[in-house]
Amino acid sequence: MMNYLAAYRSLLDLVLINALLAFSQYVVLRAGVFSIATAGLASIGAYTAANAVVSWGWPAPLGLLSAMLLATAAALLIAVPLARLRGVFQAIATLAFVQLVLSVTQNATSLTGGALGMNGIPRWATTPILLGAVTVALYGLWRLGRSWIGRAFDTIRQDETVAVSLGIDVSRTHLLAFGLSGALAGLGGGLDAYHGYSITPDAFGFRLLVACLTFVVLGGRVSPWGPLIGAAILTVLPEVARPFRDYALLVHGALLILTITYLPDGVADTIGRRIRDRRLRRPGLAHAAPVA
Repeated sequence: MMNYLAAYRSLLDLVLINALLAFSQYVVLRAGVFSIATAGLASIGAYTAANAVVSWGWPAPLGLLSAMLLATAAALLIAVPLARLRGVFQAIATLAFVQLVLSVTQNATSLTGGALGMNGIPRWATTPILLGAVTVALYGLWRLGRSWIGRAFDTIRQDETVAVSLGIDVSRTHLLAFGLSGALAGLGGGLDAYHGYSITPDAFGFRLLVACLTFVVLGGRVSPWGPLIGAAILTVLPEVARPFRDYALLVHGALLILTITYLPDGVADTIGRRIRDRRLRRPGLAHAAPVA
């Protein structure tokens, strides 16, 4: 049994890392921001964390903290011009940001190792550390969703005009969403760097961009369990269907289309809604006699 678990530990680690990146994408989508900058922010976090231990000799926890801070700063920086954009224009602008970061990491050889990436990164991110990070992030997002911030996110996503009429500062709320997204992406990217011994620019390109978006759309963008479920499904699926691994982008695209068509709320949110509806249909609740 222990050998069986050890064989799949690396897959579990990958699920946990992808869940953190999915959380980053989840935050902005829940706030009604069509940002796809997670891949670029994760790249910033990964290279910052890697340089911290390899080039600067910092301890890994300090490198991880610096990765989160720098990714958060980058997210807040791009949030300023994005405040004037909405919808597909936000997506195009953040896609340009991801391509810009990819270009920099491919050409800044002295800092990133260029197209060959960075090697010899100490493996500090073990399974317990990754599990602890995901647990803390999941609990934090759950608490956030039950606070006034989560209610503000939901109101803005559903109708920005109504949010403004209720006194919600949309620009400030979007700025908060970008900051949280940057911190989570930096955390995921930094832990990815500390887990795989090496990183390359291509790992944070278009493929990761599509994957992060699919994680949230498949899992759901209301409940924080949605990104975790989506990341688990789409990380394990290529291992189950290994002969079709070369068609991962095609599979992600097909799942995205099918989910939008048949499960527009995502897997987790659809299941949660059906459970609530079933509870409301119970005889003791739905047909309770009024008290005189």
